Amino acid sequence: MSLSRPLKGILLSCAAALAFAFHDSLSKYLAASNGVLMVIWVRYLAQSLLLATWQLPRHGLGVLRVNCPVLQLLRGLSLLSISLIFLSALSLLPLAEATAVHFIAPLLVILLAMPLLGERANPGQWLAVGIGFLGVLIVVRPGGGLLTPAMFLPVASAACYALYQLLTRRIGTRDSAGATNLFTGLVGATGMTLLLPLFWQGLPPWPQLLAMGSLGVIAVGGHMLLTVAFHYSSPVLLAPFGYLQILFATLLGLLLFDHVPDGGALLGIGVIALSGLGSAWLQARRHR
Repeated sequence: MSLSRPLKGILLSCAAALAFAFHDSLSKYLAASNGVLMVIWVRYLAQSLLLATWQLPRHGLGVLRVNCPVLQLLRGLSLLSISLIFLSALSLLPLAEATAVHFIAPLLVILLAMPLLGERANPGQWLAVGIGFLGVLIVVRPGGGLLTPAMFLPVASAACYALYQLLTRRIGTRDSAGATNLFTGLVGATGMTLLLPLFWQGLPPWPQLLAMGSLGVIAVGGHMLLTVAFHYSSPVLLAPFGYLQILFATLLGLLLFDHVPDGGALLGIGVIALSGLGSAWLQARRHR
C-alpha cells in the first residue's frame, strides 16, 4: 500500500463526516416547517429511487434476493428508527449537543457486542465507555438547560445505531453491499409510506420538496465516501476521523442556527470525543 492511499482514505472519511453533518443540519432546518415524518419519508423515497436506479440495471431483480432476510429487515428497521429518533432530537435540541450524545454509539457497541456477538471488552475499553458516559452527564448537567426528556432521544438513537452496526457485522459478506443498502432503503421507504396517513397534509412547496429529496442523495453520497475510504485505509485507522462530524455540527449550528454551546457543553463534547478516540486507539493497538 502506497503512502498516498491512507491519506486518500482519511480525506474521504473527513468528507463523509462533513456530508453527514450537513445532512443533519439540513434535516433540522426542513423539519421545523414540514415536520419530522414528511422529511424522512421524502428522504427515504429519494434514497431508494437512487439506489434502485443504480443497482437494478447492473444486477436485475436478483439484487433483492438476500441470504439473511430477517437480519436485513432488522437492519432496515434499526436505521429507520435512528432517522425518526435522531431527527426528533434535532427538532428539540441544539445540533452540536445532540450529535455529540449520539456519538456514544461506538461505546454502546462495546456493551452490546458481549450479549449479541460474544465478544469481550478489555479494561481499557470499559474505561472508554465510562468516560464517554461521563461526557454525556457533563453535557446534560443539572442547571445546563439540557436536562430534559428530549435528551433521552439522542441516547436512544445511539443505541439503535449500535444495534445497526452489530447487525451489519452479523450480515457481513453473506449479502453484497449493494443488496444490503437497497434492501435497507426499501424497508425505510415502505415503513414511512405505511405511516403516511398519520402525517399527510399535502406535498410541501417544490423548493422544500427538492431539498428533502437531496437528503437521500447526501446520505447515499456520504456512505459511498466511507465505502471508498475503506478501500484505501482500514476502518481502525479511519474511526477517529468520524468524530470530526461533531466539530462540523458545532460549526454548522453556529452558522445556520446561531447557536454556540456553553463552556460546560463544550467540555462534555470534548470528553465524549476523547473517549471515542481512546476506544479507537485501543482497537488499533489490538489490531496490530
